[in-house]
Amino acid sequence: MKIITFSAIKGGVGKTTLTFNYGEWLASHNNNVLFVDLDHQSNLTQTYGIYDSAETVGNIFLGRGKVKIHEIKDNISLIAGDMHLDDIERDLENKTNKNMLLYMWLSDNYDRLNLERFDYIILDSHPDFSTATKNAVIISNAILSPITPSEHGYNAKFNLEERINELQKEAIDYSSRQSYVTAKLFFIANMIKHNTKSSHELLEALKDDPNVLATVPEKELFNRSTLDKTSLSTMALDHKTYINQREFFDNIDKTFQEITNRL
Repeated sequence: MKIITFSAIKGGVGKTTLTFNYGEWLASHNNNVLFVDLDHQSNLTQTYGIYDSAETVGNIFLGRGKVKIHEIKDNISLIAGDMHLDDIERDLENKTNKNMLLYMWLSDNYDRLNLERFDYIILDSHPDFSTATKNAVIISNAILSPITPSEHGYNAKFNLEERINELQKEAIDYSSRQSYVTAKLFFIANMIKHNTKSSHELLEALKDDPNVLATVPEKELFNRSTLDKTSLSTMALDHKTYINQREFFDNIDKTFQEITNRL
């Protein structure tokens, strides 16, 4: 099993769209995927038409109540987001173990919920570095962070790197002094346009960075996938859509395969 968190300090970088489409792509390649929605906006959850207010991810952080795993379709399952997760996080502020709650929940429920059946657990986090995001980082094998062509988008790269380094020093086993944070941090250049100065400048700045896994072009088809609740993998099954957008679908397939090979 691999645990991957999609994380970004800055909003509007296409994080949930990438999360949704990458998970769906993995599922289409016969991987069993569990999504965990840690964004209190719950956009990923609502993409799958789920609007639950009970048995959500919030119960993981409250330490009480059931947590439901929704069996969405073949190879796709979901733990629903909680629209009050930001309030729950504030209530946890003074708890000493607040960053380890997801780690402990996984440990306590791994066998009972048969989590071993999943090839990938993919977490979508809120665009910040709050308690839920720290919990996600601690359990992850890899963190994928989209960067977009803007000054603030590029600066967010360094912001996230610094915060993860700080968490690595804080989240340690006090007996062994080993950090619980072992995830590798990778970046994806997202929403890249072929004809803009800002996109060219971003690609130039990232070209020698070994932790940049891929480049994803700005494409309305991609942007609308979560709004239309239809993944690119599903669109590609439609013959007419595939023929009209063949190059794009082929490039996305190669991109996701390259990301998977590096993780």
